[in-house]
Amino acid sequence: MNFELLEEHKMLKDLVEKFVQTEIMPLEAAVLVRDAAGKGAYLLPTELERLHKVSKELGLWSLDAPEELGGMGLPYVALIGVNEALGYSCATYTLPPDSPNLRMLEKTAKGAQIEAYLAPYARGETISAIGISEPGAGADPAGMQTKAVRDGDDWIINGRKIWITRAAEADFTILMAITDPAKGAKGGMSAFLVDKDAPGFKVMRQIPMLGGEFTYEIALDDCRVPNWKLLGNEGEGFGPMQVRLGTRRMEMAAWCIGGAQRALDMMVEYAPQRSTFGEKLSQRQTVQWWAADAATKIHAARLMAYDCAWKLDEGRDVRKEISMLKVFATEMATEVLDNAMQCFGAMGMTKEMPLQLLAGRVRNMRIYDGPSEVHRMVVARNVMDTR
Repeated sequence: MNFELLEEHKMLKDLVEKFVQTEIMPLEAAVLVRDAAGKGAYLLPTELERLHKVSKELGLWSLDAPEELGGMGLPYVALIGVNEALGYSCATYTLPPDSPNLRMLEKTAKGAQIEAYLAPYARGETISAIGISEPGAGADPAGMQTKAVRDGDDWIINGRKIWITRAAEADFTILMAITDPAKGAKGGMSAFLVDKDAPGFKVMRQIPMLGGEFTYEIALDDCRVPNWKLLGNEGEGFGPMQVRLGTRRMEMAAWCIGGAQRALDMMVEYAPQRSTFGEKLSQRQTVQWWAADAATKIHAARLMAYDCAWKLDEGRDVRKEISMLKVFATEMATEVLDNAMQCFGAMGMTKEMPLQLLAGRVRNMRIYDGPSEVHRMVVARNVMDTR
């Protein structure tokens, strides 16, 4: 078994790491100031414009987009290092296009949808969101109440969606709705492409989250969507949605590895500089074990991520591995970041340092795209008889 990346994938990882260090890291100070002022930990439009320009010039757009649509068609394995590098900074930046929705569109878009939605999205020209969760339904798709009813050549959608990232700025939202209540989530769930200006589609409110992030709640009141914007086949939305969720979970794991590595690097640099009660922190066993455990668990998470990505590229069923990875990586990063904050003492509690932002985002990720408890249920079902 060979654990070495292909040379071109190593070069890509190195390029993204350099991009993060030279272009993104210098923006952290301003991001932290905005977060401390309650404005959210986001990049300004001018900052995003600069990052888009530089990253596109470096050839970092459309990395996993289909080659026939102008992308590089890179495998999942190549993107682990890319997302790990991006997760190193508290200034969040995503290389266009966002992979999870891209993978779902690639699997399901057909006919006019390819030119109208998939192609421009693959080129990084549009922004998308996805509406799955609903108030009260949590992570259980069986609790979905949003319904789509056929009306001639259109669908009429009614319901509410919540915890949606980028809903306010998205050009379109991939919206999950029940089209056959008798079958429910499996066999009765469909996906729709809903434009931001679709009649009856409304962003209700912005919801501030931990880590300086925002999500949104949207309402669909007799929202009319043409039939040609039914994504994939009617009643077959659950499977493609899982492709999207699996891709995001692997992204999250890589981001967690990057954030944990940042915390470890900060701790290793700081510990020899600080003395308490006549002894350097780096000489204290507790701090040494924090560093040792962090290095060990980061290494384990990284190997799990590459193993999962390789199996996915091989076309294997990796539902168990993805659930294992999401639980382990998010909880590993939580522990490493918390220990790093403890190492820095009161300074680690300030909003002048990136640790609190990274920790807040990792805490979100323990809930996003399925909480740890649900993923443990998935693992348990795969390793034992839970009937």
